[in-house]
Amino acid sequence: MIIKNCLIITNDENNSFYENGAVYIKDKLIEDVGNSSDIVNKYEDEEVIDFEGKLLMPGMICAHSHIYSAYARGMGVSKPTDNFFNVLENQWWALDRQLTTEDVRLNALTTYMESIANGVTTVIDHHSGPNSVENSLFTLGEAAKEVGIRTNLCYELSDRDGKEIRDKEIKENIDWIKHCQKEDDDMLRGLFGLHASFTLSDESLEKAVKAMDGVYDGYHVHIAEGIEDQWDCQRKYGKRIVERLEDFGIITENTLAIHCVHINGREMDILKEHNTPVIFNPESNMNNAVGVPPVNRFIEKGLKVGLGTDAYTNDMFESMKVANIIQAHNTQDPTKGFAETLDMQFKNNPEIVSHFLNHEVGRIKKGAYADLISFKYDPYTPLNENNWGGHSLFGLTGRLVNDTIINGEFVMRDKIITKVDQAKIHADSRQRAEKIWSKL
Repeated sequence: MIIKNCLIITNDENNSFYENGAVYIKDKLIEDVGNSSDIVNKYEDEEVIDFEGKLLMPGMICAHSHIYSAYARGMGVSKPTDNFFNVLENQWWALDRQLTTEDVRLNALTTYMESIANGVTTVIDHHSGPNSVENSLFTLGEAAKEVGIRTNLCYELSDRDGKEIRDKEIKENIDWIKHCQKEDDDMLRGLFGLHASFTLSDESLEKAVKAMDGVYDGYHVHIAEGIEDQWDCQRKYGKRIVERLEDFGIITENTLAIHCVHINGREMDILKEHNTPVIFNPESNMNNAVGVPPVNRFIEKGLKVGLGTDAYTNDMFESMKVANIIQAHNTQDPTKGFAETLDMQFKNNPEIVSHFLNHEVGRIKKGAYADLISFKYDPYTPLNENNWGGHSLFGLTGRLVNDTIINGEFVMRDKIITKVDQAKIHADSRQRAEKIWSKL
């Protein structure tokens, strides 16, 4: 399949840019990219799709989300949410305890569809639902297959619902990771999920690490999102969170360190030593009033910082806009935020995800997965290889996405989700959400 007649932002190593470009997709991969006439003439027997001047770029990547929170949109909460712990207990944990396996499926389908509609082609998710643990990651995985999105899944281990459920959570993580290893399908990958230090005893961490022995060393863990998490760790264990996790062998190059709002220089050094990426979730941090992580100090320390949403939105362009301005605001330096945010989404997120895959994502280049998005974007200022980042931050939004291609297939074409019945899924989700809300 050849897609021709498009303005192409490749985001490759050379920042290649084509004003009238074409991409040749063979099976799941990008086989060639160049000027339209050259590509069409070179592969003359291939199907050709004319994009009629649309903007084409690599699909967006969300490095941290929570599918289980999908029903929260428009939901009222009757109990206090006046501090971080109350937000967790009275909103998120109250919600996730209500979820059935069917809710897990609906949450996944709606989140994945909206992600695709906003040009997100890969989602790294951190799941929770203590009364529907068994097969929950497999349910998420099947939903991802249905809509055709690339995803990396884990279940968040926690002590908050007792040891019996904790042990089910360990098993679900291990079963899923082993399944992904056996299938070796880059559409589905797995990590071991950990909620946070303050909800995990030494016993639980020991059991998790023992279960992972000989299986994998990749974890997905919230770190010091709220200052209370850090205080709890120092009071109980006499050390800081990253130090504690390092002692268990959890801080590795295959681990994702989420939030890290309240870590210090020593903890940053530990993360750097192990090449552990940090994932910044700007809108969620602001919404929960937990503070803003010292992103610029992370970068100065040489940490790889990726960008997620923590499920606040499924539009990475929106997340980028906030990541940019909150850094400038927080440092009181208007030169901070712009370049750093572009690096997070377009350099670091592709590297973070590609680390777990057999081929690259986030680039339009030979050998990369064909995860592409198009826009009907008519800019009123010049758009070129030197300023496409500025257009990404200040001109593009998820709502402008017209087509989404993942793994070489259209999963949205002309704004229509192609693989599932979106209207029916939304109707089913509304019905279930109303029942869930009545219990909260």
